[in-house]
Amino acid sequence: MAQNKTVETENSATDFLNTLGDEIKKNDSLQLLNLFEEVTGFRAKMWGPAIVGFGTYHYKYDSGREGDAPIVAFSPRKQAISLYLSTEFKDKEFLLSQLGKHTKAKSCIYIKKISDINTDILRKMIANSIAEESKSC
Repeated sequence: MAQNKTVETENSATDFLNTLGDEIKKNDSLQLLNLFEEVTGFRAKMWGPAIVGFGTYHYKYDSGREGDAPIVAFSPRKQAISLYLSTEFKDKEFLLSQLGKHTKAKSCIYIKKISDINTDILRKMIANSIAEESKSC
């Protein structure tokens, strides 16, 4: 069976974020790191080369594939910052409608900059994602 590509590493999340060339993205990402740590109570860990994750859970698919992943995470990508939250959590659609400027896919939310969003709403979304994951453990 293939190995998971995105695994937890010992690399420093802060060091990674400080290497970002775009000053706005770097500052936004450092703010997000602090916000996620505050809300989750977990220390930031690097997952692969570019995902900053918080907490961990173990998953196992019907196919037999299993592994570990962060409960919530973000990644500063070239076009946007990707926010990885639970695919289902309490009040998801309502909170998304209140978040501010973003786009979304099935399992992630994309923001251009932190000033585009309501960080109090993001805090609720992170907290609800953590609560959802703790129900499934």
